[in-house]
Amino acid sequence: MTPTIAAEQVKQIISNLHHDPFEVLGSHPLGKNGTVESWVVRAYLPTAETAWVIFPDKRSEYEMRSVHHPHFFECIIETPELANYQLRLKEGERERVIFDPYAFSSAQLTDFDLHLFAEGNHHRIYEKLGAHPTEIDGVKGVYFAVWAPNARNVSILGDFNQWDGRQHQMRKRNNNAWELFIPEVKVGAKYKYEIKNWEGHIYEKSDPYGFHQEVRPKTASIVASLDNYKWQDEEWLERRRKTDPLSQPVSVYEVHLGSWLHASSEEKTPLLKGESEPVQVSELNTGARFLSYYELAHKLIPYVKELGYTHIELLPIAEHPFDGSWGYQVTGYYAPTSRFGTPEDLMYFVDQCHQNGIGVIVDWVPGHFPKDGHGLAYFDGTHLYEHEDPRKGEHKEWGTLVFNYSRNEVRNFLVANVLFWFEKYHIDGIRVDAVASMLYLDYCREDGEWLPNEYGGRENLEAADFLRQVNNLLFEYYPGSLSIAEESTAWPMVSWPTYVGGLGFNLKWNMGWMHDMLDYFNMDPWFRQFHQNNVTFSMWYHHSENYMLALSHDEVVHGKSNIIGKMPGDEWQKFANIRCLFAYMFAHPGKKTMFMSMEFGQWSEWNVWADLEWHLLQYQPHQQLKQFFADLNGLYKQETALYERDFSEEGFQWIDCSDNSHSVVSLIRRAKNPNEFIIAVCNFTPQPHSHYRIGVPEAGFYTEIFNSDSGKYGGSNMGNLGGKWTDQWWFHNYPNSLDLCLPPLGVLILKLDRKKTAEAHPGGSA
Repeated sequence: MTPTIAAEQVKQIISNLHHDPFEVLGSHPLGKNGTVESWVVRAYLPTAETAWVIFPDKRSEYEMRSVHHPHFFECIIETPELANYQLRLKEGERERVIFDPYAFSSAQLTDFDLHLFAEGNHHRIYEKLGAHPTEIDGVKGVYFAVWAPNARNVSILGDFNQWDGRQHQMRKRNNNAWELFIPEVKVGAKYKYEIKNWEGHIYEKSDPYGFHQEVRPKTASIVASLDNYKWQDEEWLERRRKTDPLSQPVSVYEVHLGSWLHASSEEKTPLLKGESEPVQVSELNTGARFLSYYELAHKLIPYVKELGYTHIELLPIAEHPFDGSWGYQVTGYYAPTSRFGTPEDLMYFVDQCHQNGIGVIVDWVPGHFPKDGHGLAYFDGTHLYEHEDPRKGEHKEWGTLVFNYSRNEVRNFLVANVLFWFEKYHIDGIRVDAVASMLYLDYCREDGEWLPNEYGGRENLEAADFLRQVNNLLFEYYPGSLSIAEESTAWPMVSWPTYVGGLGFNLKWNMGWMHDMLDYFNMDPWFRQFHQNNVTFSMWYHHSENYMLALSHDEVVHGKSNIIGKMPGDEWQKFANIRCLFAYMFAHPGKKTMFMSMEFGQWSEWNVWADLEWHLLQYQPHQQLKQFFADLNGLYKQETALYERDFSEEGFQWIDCSDNSHSVVSLIRRAKNPNEFIIAVCNFTPQPHSHYRIGVPEAGFYTEIFNSDSGKYGGSNMGNLGGKWTDQWWFHNYPNSLDLCLPPLGVLILKLDRKKTAEAHPGGSA
């Protein structure tokens, strides 16, 4: 019988050079004048010696014959209508029956999807690109789709085809994306894309939209379904949707999951309900292993709840190949790292956070990505995700590549990624890493190493527009969420709405405050009198942005010492300085972020490879410091004056900021209710003051609601015996004042007790 196909077409399939293998493979009608008389079925089966087309329903089969190549088969079936068929293969001693992937229409990715993606406006593109378990014509399998517009050919490699790129060649759609449905592939299957460029070079890539990945150092993607977990946080999400986070207390515990605590390698990971065996989590060279998301839910969450934090911030948990990058060099933007378990395990962790009243913030890294061969770099044999010109496309200092924000599909990849984490993992906020590196074209570049924008400036206009798009969509889809910028320059209006020209974040890290305060507390207290401006300067610019005060992981690495090591004096003074610093931080306007280990006074710098120094909690000073943080967070959440008007000028007022000779400042924080306010007085030296007078806005009894020098925190227990009555003594432009005892390196927080005042003076003022 004469072959129905030319040898050249077969050669293209054999050589993996055909842009649409469906034109050759699968079933095709034969006939004359538009009438179908028979069908030809073709298959390229590199591992088969013989093959048959079988019809299980009809209990019939047709032997295929080789044409033009020993492993290219076809047969003609005399029938006007072709039922669903399968292929029976003989491979050496083995026979098996498979569904032909080229017998299924795999057009899950519509022209409209591709149109929106090309515009940069497909907000759920992760539901179309990637690997998705599905059912077509009653057959279950996985639909694969990948964006690789410049590739010559793309195939799917996997443990289901012995990693043989000849077996599952994909079809190109609209000169843009490649797709293929593979029957009988299941959740848990490992896969990659084999991408061939026009020069014939082959790249094996993980799936940019893959939902799960092998534990490093392996790099294959894993087919996963994200729709099986049963969430129980509806009340939390509804409350978040109706709440303005800027008027709420936000006290964030920043944590790196891989070094907060480890388990011994002998400890088995607990099972999630319905699992048959423990999840695989990554082991370390030290004889320990990472805790799973499940274990962290039952150890980290109670700890954070005990300390009173409102949120947990996770250093990047998207998949990354190198532990030492802390997660900031991401290769799998849609895959939570498998170091700690499966996607469902992470969902359980977030769900448990919400059920315990704790929000979850995730560090997000849209500024750069690593050059690892399995990742996004040179993805389809061209500079697809990054700029081709290294003057725009490379961070030499970090050894990473910069996203090309001017390309719609790249921008869409990142925008959809933000929405993905909120939609699929119910996170409550993002902290966007290294925003300054995105906004400035000359960031960490010498003259001649960068290109100006179209107006000759150094601003990356495309990156700024991208950030505005991210924030606009985030707050449209998920009101009540947090979007926090780690931005260290004077770029204006970072946390202003986009409709007035801002970047649209609702919070910005106050890097200036952080540097000023650490410089101030690092110096001998005697010299602080000459640097009062370090304490007060932030209030000159504070209301220009919605600031978050952050003492983060960056301040306890690379030879900077941990917080306690930055403090001068003997051990008692070091602990007192820490309490003084953080008490002032909570009295100062702005939301709060603190890195793990600060709450109990770890002496060593943070080591990404080791546990925190939990053994220190056997010693009283460290126990007392931990109690200090728990009480401070409790006070913060209790007193509306400390958080309701963080970003309003009416929410803050100095009583006296000019007493540099004593290194003392006093201030007022006010709530939305004009009758709600607190007084904070901070003594930044070890010298106590037994009669220190400050003016106050109202007469009466002021309860000492917090004293950082309390004996239960390890302080000298100097204070005001629970509170003080005002005197009719004009001071600081107020007709009434308080005569206070200021403890050494101490912060007092006082509040007018209106009930006690009214009982003592029922007819009028005190």
